Amino acid sequence: MIRRGRPLAPFVAGLLGLLALAGCSSRHNLGQARYRTNCGICHHGGEGMLGEIPPLTGRIDRIARTPEGRHYLVDVLLNGLNGPLVANGGRYNFSMPSFRRLSDTEIAAILTYLSASGGQADPPVFASSEVAAQRAQSLGPSRVADERRALDHAHPLP
Repeated sequence: MIRRGRPLAPFVAGLLGLLALAGCSSRHNLGQARYRTNCGICHHGGEGMLGEIPPLTGRIDRIARTPEGRHYLVDVLLNGLNGPLVANGGRYNFSMPSFRRLSDTEIAAILTYLSASGGQADPPVFASSEVAAQRAQSLGPSRVADERRALDHAHPLP
């Protein structure tokens, strides 16, 4: 019951806040579930395997801080990645498959989940529209590796 003289703004703001949190929670849960069944097989809990599979935790949120980094991360999931790379000072030479079979929403949720697992305040959030915009252009995993090298030159990657 709303009493006369009481503004509705605080009530509406609180309700909108709860709805936003519910949306974030469901996106986080979807991202975590899709990560476990698609990425966690190799990357485990995000720590990877030294010398074999690069770690993700604490890196995705930092890479996603630039538009070029966001673009690269979406390309990795859509197109795969292969070849040597350095991550957190460790050297890796591996091949990651494309996850193009996943929906735009699922890929965005995985990247958002990984970004949130980095521990930084206000982690970047990915939208399915970002993934959809890049899906039209199919790159090979070696071209994504070239993109990574260019990105690392412009913005050194963790």
